[in-house]
Amino acid sequence: MSSPDLSHGPSYSPPRKLAIGAAVIMAAVAAVADLGIYFWIAAGSALGGVTRFWLSGLAARLWGETFPWGTLLINATGSFVIGFFATLTGPDGRMFVGSTTRQFVMVGICGGYTTFSSFSLQSLNLLNDGEWLSAGGYIGGSAVLCLFAVWVGQTLAVGLNGLKLL
Repeated sequence: MSSPDLSHGPSYSPPRKLAIGAAVIMAAVAAVADLGIYFWIAAGSALGGVTRFWLSGLAARLWGETFPWGTLLINATGSFVIGFFATLTGPDGRMFVGSTTRQFVMVGICGGYTTFSSFSLQSLNLLNDGEWLSAGGYIGGSAVLCLFAVWVGQTLAVGLNGLKLL
């Protein structure tokens, strides 16, 4: 007759170790699954950034580089797109898209495309150069134009959704 194996000591508990192992595996699987959204955000950011670079260069060739017309245009069109898309695909929107698609467009594309960091730097540079009137026009124009653009985008999407504005 053999004696029971007590070599693992009294604290050995196979079910507990299996549960911990399963929890670790499930956490790893969830982390890998979450990487998918990061891929889409990165892809959208790349598209937005490349588009911003192209449009900024086009504006510089068309209107010169003395005033940041490209950044103003990009911020206004980006504000329009995010206002339009957020409203069109929101809870009361006409078009249903999943959260990954909304994040791809609104966080990825619009985040990579709009340039408020550039706006801030260019505003500061105009101020540092003593271009007070240009800086004021740029800052005020950006705020007014972007708020107007997001309102127009939202209004258009509300019209497409068949809803009334509040």
